[in-house]
Amino acid sequence: MSEHTSQGIYQNPGQENPGQENPGQDPRAPAPEAGPPTLGATSQLIAHARHELGRVIAGQSSAIEEVLIAVLCQGHALLEGVPGIAKTLIVKSLGRLLGLGFQRVQATPDLMPADILGTTILRPGTDSFTFHQGPVFTDLLLVDEINRMPPRTQAALLECMEEHQVTTDGVGRPLPGWFTVFATQNPVDFEGTYPLPEAQLDRFLLKIRVAYPSEQDELKILERHHSGTGAGLLEDASLTAIPAGLLAAATREVRSIRIEPELYTYILGLSRATREWPTLTLGASPRAALCLMRVAQAAAAFDGRDYLVPDDVKRAVLPVLRHRIILKPEAELEGFDPDRVLADVIAAVPVPRQ
Repeated sequence: MSEHTSQGIYQNPGQENPGQENPGQDPRAPAPEAGPPTLGATSQLIAHARHELGRVIAGQSSAIEEVLIAVLCQGHALLEGVPGIAKTLIVKSLGRLLGLGFQRVQATPDLMPADILGTTILRPGTDSFTFHQGPVFTDLLLVDEINRMPPRTQAALLECMEEHQVTTDGVGRPLPGWFTVFATQNPVDFEGTYPLPEAQLDRFLLKIRVAYPSEQDELKILERHHSGTGAGLLEDASLTAIPAGLLAAATREVRSIRIEPELYTYILGLSRATREWPTLTLGASPRAALCLMRVAQAAAAFDGRDYLVPDDVKRAVLPVLRHRIILKPEAELEGFDPDRVLADVIAAVPVPRQ
């Protein structure tokens, strides 16, 4: 996605040409002020996030952008990458930047559902019970190495991710409004892991690939750690949180991005093409098409536009669909991977003319 939010001059549509007199208006009266930009809150949030997070994290601009998109779209994200490339730091820094609560769970093979959801305990000195909340009762929940969770505990997250509530002892307890799951997994170490089922993968809005930093960015990492106090980059940076209400306003702006009817057809065409693609055994679900539309809206907002274009949809295809499709075994033997197959799908589906 674009690294720079485009800037434009916004003018009140009802304002007359300043070079002409308005016959119905007193010429001595002050000129009407221009209305606020359509994406004012979103542009402010993006600019602030890029500046502040750049002080903590060197490089990883694409991963930072997609993590921010997940929050703006109020969806969950799966971060995949080798250890030591700042996956945890990105999410923790984002929580501090947005002024949201943050909890981290280290997944292990013996982790039980009650360890993350909470449990009912007996009050000391009484005969009554009370519910002790687990770490899911937060805004941003980081589940580190989620594929090391046993299936029973993985399933316990399904209701949380889809229904935004926890049901214990027959009582439904709502989760915070900004509840978002960021789960990480290691793509190279599969010993002692439990692959996520397709039902749970489909509940992640995005699958974000976090790559190694460039040589220049890795040099910045060394320099920052050398000049730091030892308390950690996040503490040394002292991030400035965004103003109250800015995140909610930006979320509303993203949802209001205009979509022409032809682009609905294009989104459905991409999604439905995966269901009949010869190298795939499982294509995208209807939920995937909805996620594709939402992420494409956020992509348009990152470019400073209040309307959707086909390129926004194309940029959203890989992170939205790469974890929702399953390749045939013979396709994997031939060297295909989800990103390569999706690139072929994008090339095959006709782009609407505007």
